[in-house]
Formats: sequence, structure tokens, C-alpha cells
Amino acid sequence: MEYYWLLRSVLRAKPHLPACLSRCRHCGIFFLTHRRNARRRNLRCPFGCREAHRKQAAALRSAAYYRGAEGKRKKSALNQRRGSQKSRPRSQTPKREVPASKPPVVRANPVIIEHVRMVVSLIEGRRVSRRAILQLVAKNKRQHTMVRRSRIDQAVLWLNEHPP
Repeated sequence: MEYYWLLRSVLRAKPHLPACLSRCRHCGIFFLTHRRNARRRNLRCPFGCREAHRKQAAALRSAAYYRGAEGKRKKSALNQRRGSQKSRPRSQTPKREVPASKPPVVRANPVIIEHVRMVVSLIEGRRVSRRAILQLVAKNKRQHTMVRRSRIDQAVLWLNEHPP
């Protein structure tokens, strides 16, 4: 509900953005898309439907290929080669030490980061870099949550997100 309230307020404030409003073909959620995709009706949202459709289409393509004569030959050759390989111990790669001067690495979904970058660029009317969005996310993740928690619960939550 908060998402739609925020989306409506942005659309009211920026008169050029309603053309960029699109609806996900799969789940039906409204989202902002790039100007070049405006008015397209076959888009899927960047919140999971796009990736799920891509995986489903890849699985269908792969299954169709391996049902054919060429695919069956290739799969048979791969399976025969698999049995002849001897199990080799994998070498352990040493872990690299991260210097203390580097900023904390933000672990975020790159698809969502790119979507946020595109939406912020549309709203602000200028190009916003990926680095700026990552800094914004890192700053936001450093803030304490607004939920009332005891001090120890907050510390445990922080330690779970940032293990020593």
C-alpha cells in the first residue's frame, strides 16, 4: 500500500512520468519503466517476474534442444565424458584480506539496484550513476530501523547482518 501511495505522489509531482508507468504482465503490479519501453504491454516487473520468466524460457529452450537429434548426441557425449573424469581435489584459494580503509560492500540485488537507478534518473531528470545508488543504499542500511526494539535486540540484528 505504501508503494502505491508513493508511486501516486511521484506521478502527481512529475507530469512526464505517467507515460513511463507500466503494469507487470505476470503479477499485475504497477512500476516505472524507461521511456523507450513506455506504453509496452508485455513487460514484467523487476521485482522477480522478469527473472522468473527468463529462467522459464531458458528451461523450455534447453529442453527443446536436448529433445532433438543434435542435442541427444551432445548430451550423450557429455554423459560419457563425465564418467571418465577422475575426481580431482579442488585447490583451496586463499581468502584475500580486505583493507580497513575500504567502505563496506553493499550486498544488494543488481536488478533492483539498476531499477532504482533508472527510476531515480527519471524522477530527477538527470543520469544517476550506479555508484551513487550504491552509496545511497549503504547509507540507508547503516541507519537503525524505525521499529521499537530493545538495545540488545538491535545489536543482535546488526551482528547477524554484519558478522565479525
